[in-house]
Amino acid sequence: MRDLATIQLIDSLLPIENADKIELAHVKGWQCVVEKGRHNVGEMVIFIEIDSVMPERPEFEFLQSGGYRIRTVKLRGQISQGIVFPLSILGDSVGDIQPGMDVTKILGVTKYDPPIPACLSGIAKGRFPSHSIKTDEERIQNLKDMYEKFCGERWYVTEKLDGSAATFFVVDDEFGVASRNLLLEETKDNSFWKVARELDIESEMRWYMEYHGVKAMTIQGELIGEGIQKNKYKLKGQTVRFFRVFDPIEYKFQPFSNTITIIKAMGLEMVPIINKDFILPNDFNDLIKYADGRSELYDTDREGIVLVAQKTIFPDYGRSSFKVLSNKFLLKHE
Repeated sequence: MRDLATIQLIDSLLPIENADKIELAHVKGWQCVVEKGRHNVGEMVIFIEIDSVMPERPEFEFLQSGGYRIRTVKLRGQISQGIVFPLSILGDSVGDIQPGMDVTKILGVTKYDPPIPACLSGIAKGRFPSHSIKTDEERIQNLKDMYEKFCGERWYVTEKLDGSAATFFVVDDEFGVASRNLLLEETKDNSFWKVARELDIESEMRWYMEYHGVKAMTIQGELIGEGIQKNKYKLKGQTVRFFRVFDPIEYKFQPFSNTITIIKAMGLEMVPIINKDFILPNDFNDLIKYADGRSELYDTDREGIVLVAQKTIFPDYGRSSFKVLSNKFLLKHE
């Protein structure tokens, strides 16, 4: 599970104009509003990320009206993402405390998952298959310490679509379909399987694999359309836009240039590609602003962007991609 609650240091504290009781704290690549004078620069604190749900405990009762969920909000004109707590809320349950320590389970913090429409829930055949990797990308705010290294690479920029993650694979001659977290049984009412059959994904994958001598393959994309996330793109029916090809045998991603070629060869569609040769801005915050924009599929706010390095897999990170969500989108739709 994602580290939702971690021990972090406060990097800086900045005043907020016309605000006497609050100030702006920076933690990793995040900024959040805190009570003025309560914290110090360099102080170790507990930082809770957005999309976290706090347990129903007395010290978190002030979050009750929002369902104990941590959201992106705007206070006195400032974006606030996440929440800071003193170490004292851990009590005596933790020994040696160090920056970066995960305290998600200790505090009972869980990840917020929106309600799943019936057409997407399906019948679980098992957990997400171990031969492939889930589609979750890390947010750039959690990778700020790597930003200088990232700036030395050139990037593909794709639109992050607001749908439901879909995985299709052929492994050991078996075709399978998975949602974000589960392997799914084929049923006539399940959207993942319906789209797989409508787009003839199994046949296309098997043709490509036989022609190129590929023994196993996973392709992943975003299921979008009617009944999914309010269908922001105003599509008729449902479809999948792809963004990744994975090798389950070598357990590695195909380079993104290969992904584009493979998906096109199978007659399937990629997610919108915004830029094929992008250089990161020197200012970290300029990249976050760049995530704001309009969708390539319809005249609506885009959810954000995903960046994929042209060549490099960063050893310290283990991947070559990350996401930047649009704050404008989060404030409007969360």
